[in-house]
Amino acid sequence: MTKAICVWLIYNTCFEIESAAIKSNKRDRLFQYIQGANLNNSRIAMTSPIVTSLVPGAGPLHSYAYVVTLYLPDKFQSDPPTPLPEIHLNPFEWDSHCVAVRKFSGFAIDEVIVKEADNLSFSLRRSPWANSTSSDSGYAYSVAQYSPPLQFIGRVNEIWVDIDVSGINSCKPGAVASY
Repeated sequence: MTKAICVWLIYNTCFEIESAAIKSNKRDRLFQYIQGANLNNSRIAMTSPIVTSLVPGAGPLHSYAYVVTLYLPDKFQSDPPTPLPEIHLNPFEWDSHCVAVRKFSGFAIDEVIVKEADNLSFSLRRSPWANSTSSDSGYAYSVAQYSPPLQFIGRVNEIWVDIDVSGINSCKPGAVASY
C-alpha cells in the first residue's frame, strides 16, 4: 500500500443537537475560506468531495459531533493558506488508509445517510472485512459528497467506513471488491 498524506481543511465543532441551518453554516465557513477568508486572501478552487464524519461521544453529554473536511488542491498541499482566525478552520493531514465504500445518489440527508450506513454495515458482515472496521480515526463513518450544492439530478455520494487491514493483503490503491 502506498503511503500518502494529503492536507484537508477541517471544521470540527458541529454537534448533533444543532439544526440543519447551523450545520450548513459550518460548511459556509469552508466556502468563505476558499473565497479568500485566509491570511493571504487566496482564492482556492472548489474540490470534491466534501467529507462529513460522524464522531461518536465527542459532543456535549456524549452526543455525536460532526467533522467537515475539504480537500485542498495540489497547489496548496505543501503550503496551505492560513485561515482567518474568526472562521475556526484548521489544516489537517490525512494519511492514506483503507475504507469500505457504499455509493448512493440523491441528497445526503440524515434519513438517507443512516439507511446507507446500515446497508454498508450489512454488506461488510458478508465480506472478508466483517470484523475489520477500524476506530483509529475516531469516526463512526464518513459521508463524501461529490456534487455541487445546486446539482439536483445525478448526485453522487458515498458512505465511508475505515477498515483495519493489518494481516489482510487486500487494500491496494484502486482495488474494488463487491459484497
